[in-house]
Amino acid sequence: MHTALIVGVAGTQLSSDEAAFLRDARPAGFILFSRNLADHEQIRALVSDVRTAIGGDDLLVLIDQEGGRVQRLRPPLGRALPPASAYGLLYQQDRDAALAAACEATRLLAADLMDLGINMDCAPVLDLPVEGAHDIIGDRAYGRSVEQVVALAGAVADGFMAGGVVPVIKHIPGHGRATADSHLALPVVDTPRADLERSDFAPFKALAHLPSAMSAHVVFSDIDAQAPASTSPTVIGEIIRGAIGFDGLLMSDDLSMHALTGPMRARSEAVMAAGSDLALHCNGDLAEMIAAAEGAGGLEGRAKARFDASIAITRRSDAFDRLAAEAQLARVLGLAAMGAESV
Repeated sequence: MHTALIVGVAGTQLSSDEAAFLRDARPAGFILFSRNLADHEQIRALVSDVRTAIGGDDLLVLIDQEGGRVQRLRPPLGRALPPASAYGLLYQQDRDAALAAACEATRLLAADLMDLGINMDCAPVLDLPVEGAHDIIGDRAYGRSVEQVVALAGAVADGFMAGGVVPVIKHIPGHGRATADSHLALPVVDTPRADLERSDFAPFKALAHLPSAMSAHVVFSDIDAQAPASTSPTVIGEIIRGAIGFDGLLMSDDLSMHALTGPMRARSEAVMAAGSDLALHCNGDLAEMIAAAEGAGGLEGRAKARFDASIAITRRSDAFDRLAAEAQLARVLGLAAMGAESV
């Protein structure tokens, strides 16, 4: 049985202690960061070594490759990718062209990721930024209207899945209104629930059929003033699983972020008790990973079924026109260079 946990490692090769931990814990997923990436041969070898240590083919291999300022694979390791807002700029000019570009360029990205053994991308972002919010979302958003975000993010998700990569919509139920960066502090949103349901939560509801999501370390005080969404049974039960209707694989945001406090095992226990399917631990600290694994427990029941549904997507590989996709990507990169941050 897998542990209901996604982990990173410290460097470009597995240490003997890391390999032993992976063999014992058998986490359900492995996430890559810039510290793990030297060249393509090394990346493939690291992924292979992790798979061998964990055993079996049913492993999610994750990366944050949104584009713009959030991409772990940068040239020459990966293609330059535009921020989400560049697709928003094209959308304002030509909706159909923007949707085609988003899907085709993402299908190209999916092929690049699968070539390295990566089958899950922590994208697209569905958050709606608002005036006065922290710029942690900013140009990572596809726009400021529900309709635009849903259309573009849906096209991106389709492009990923056509190439066998599982999209992870984030940060459910919404991070765009937060006034702090949850990597550094715990954001608190005081907006009434009814307003949130009309705006922030709406993109997630429209795309609730997608296979996986990452929860937000954000307190919504009108729903649960005591806990961030990621550790709140009320937010996960009433909002994410209830009002939004998301029944896919739900992972927490990174347990090691400063929005959370307390020992690592307790953090892991809290996200699982709240209703997450998987806990996510990213910083590669082995002692913390061991504690997180102890708190996460086994992957079973409905969570295992959701995990299996995501694994099934990784077997898919639809044909596509690579040259046309490259041309679409180049077009949007050109728009990004012209200043897509104004979208």
